[in-house]
Amino acid sequence: MEKFDLTPLLVPYLDRHLVLPLMEFLAAKEIYNKNDILQAKMDILSKTYMLDYFIDIITALYPEKNLDDVYERRAEILDQLITLKEANKDILALLTNDQVMANISGMREGPKGLVAYLTKEYDFKIESIDRFYTLSKFMYECGNYTFATSHLYFCLLVMPPTDKNYLNVLWGKLASEILTQGWESALDDLNKLKEYIDANTYSSSLQSLQHRTWLIHWSLFIFFNHGKGRDLIIDMFLYKPNYLNAIQTMCPHILRYLAAAVILNKQRRSALRDVVKVIQQESYTYRDPITEFLEHLYVNFDFEGARQKLHECQVVVFNDFFLVACLEDFVENARLMIFETFCRIHQCISIGMLAEKLNMNPDEAECWIVNLIRNARLDAKIDSKLAHFVMRTQPMSPYQQLLEKVDSLSVKSEALQALIERKVKARTQDPRWGQDYNN
Repeated sequence: MEKFDLTPLLVPYLDRHLVLPLMEFLAAKEIYNKNDILQAKMDILSKTYMLDYFIDIITALYPEKNLDDVYERRAEILDQLITLKEANKDILALLTNDQVMANISGMREGPKGLVAYLTKEYDFKIESIDRFYTLSKFMYECGNYTFATSHLYFCLLVMPPTDKNYLNVLWGKLASEILTQGWESALDDLNKLKEYIDANTYSSSLQSLQHRTWLIHWSLFIFFNHGKGRDLIIDMFLYKPNYLNAIQTMCPHILRYLAAAVILNKQRRSALRDVVKVIQQESYTYRDPITEFLEHLYVNFDFEGARQKLHECQVVVFNDFFLVACLEDFVENARLMIFETFCRIHQCISIGMLAEKLNMNPDEAECWIVNLIRNARLDAKIDSKLAHFVMRTQPMSPYQQLLEKVDSLSVKSEALQALIERKVKARTQDPRWGQDYNN
């Protein structure tokens, strides 16, 4: 199972605190040696201020090791925390004042208006925000994500986007919301960070590509936990050219999650053609049972190959941190896709044959098909005596055809817009701007 584990490919693009939940998951699944996981945790924690957690891990790994230096470092960190809190007691007092926070929440004037209000009413000095950011980051490194979230939220309220720490605050706030599982707030932070990266005109193309790659990986936590995530991941990864380009250039392994999202989302079947096209394009750099399942089913129409890959997919999904909660839905939808595709090719189908394709026994398959026909109102009938069912092909409705055409035009329009914007940006950055290009 190690060969299908994406953790080694995901870790380089995640903050070390976000890696810890993945390590806990791998430890529970026993995919790797227990001591190797403990060593990995110890290496991660040694670069944080989570010393109590670090002591637990190092004690489990090296029971006889002398920890005097660790306890000494722990005492130093506690002293630093006390010092930082004392230095920021003026802002901390504001955050614990319910009246102040109510006033702040009701203001719509932006950072300048808020800073002017706080300066006038509470003698707030914007220069103090740098040391408060230092405290916020320190709290995050200590693993106190709840306090880090509220502190970084205040930083975002008063900081202008041009502040040197603004981007760091956006990343820190997003990580804190993910680690406290505040998925609605995390989605808001994801969108803010995405807008900031996409609108950033003063970083190089390489830096923007790196930021988008990081954002793609961090977004997985949100997309597979938020109620609208299965739609949003398709919109962002497949239909935003800059992010699709980042996936194809930097992290083709993300195609596993894009393919899984399309399989899981019955309402986005129109995206299948586009996903399969991308999977084919990148098959020389990345493939796994999930991407191969779609290739077998929609490119080769190899139902036996799709059946075998579905069995492998179940193992992959069960051992994937982001997909494990979707296992039941994944298998159900994958079977439905095999069923639908098989029905497009064959009109009269043996239940026994279909049961084999779906990795089910004939009785289970017949019951499954009956429920499917009843719930989906398919134009089909089952002959239990002959053990087959007849499927009448239905032409795609004009409404569905229109939706697919609109989706296709939307993608082409966004790609054209992105191309125009890149050309305009390149022209404005050209040193000959304003001169005659024919000379």
